[in-house]
Amino acid sequence: MKIGYIRVSTEEQNTARQEILLHELGVDEIYSDKASGKSTERPQLRKMMEYVRKGDTVIVESISRFARNTKDLLALVEQLTAKGVEFVSKKEAIDTTTPTGKFMLTVFAAVAELEREHILQRQREGIAIAKRQGKYTGRKQIPVPEGFEQTVARWRRGEITAVDAMKRLGMKPNTFYRRTNAAQGNK
Repeated sequence: MKIGYIRVSTEEQNTARQEILLHELGVDEIYSDKASGKSTERPQLRKMMEYVRKGDTVIVESISRFARNTKDLLALVEQLTAKGVEFVSKKEAIDTTTPTGKFMLTVFAAVAELEREHILQRQREGIAIAKRQGKYTGRKQIPVPEGFEQTVARWRRGEITAVDAMKRLGMKPNTFYRRTNAAQGNK
């Protein structure tokens, strides 16, 4: 079977271009994630990796859609190879059934990782410039909910659990603990 894998980084991005290409290539099944490629913990990727079997071919539009760093890409391809599954990236014309294809996979993976690092570096530089110009002040502070101090005091006395306190305040764990630690540091 030909198995297609599609990935875009956000819910707002469109998968149509990748879908059209994979249908033109005659894929039998498509798995699609709307998540960052910096992690391999993507639901549809995991599902696809479990589904594929010997003789299948996984086809992607480009290696950057499959993985964002060399280590992850090579690990995923190694898992596929161990199952007897081939990997094809259309954009880079990579086919892991050949020694040249395996070599090119490694080279292109390194280039994709370098490109990602450059994007992040430019983003950090842009934020630093915007901060110096006073145009970037970071994320807006979440207001302290009403009853915060009383609820935290009850939690500290062991009258309620942290989960209960978070529910009452409508706060996520990281915000709750950051705020409670900051409040304790101010005393």
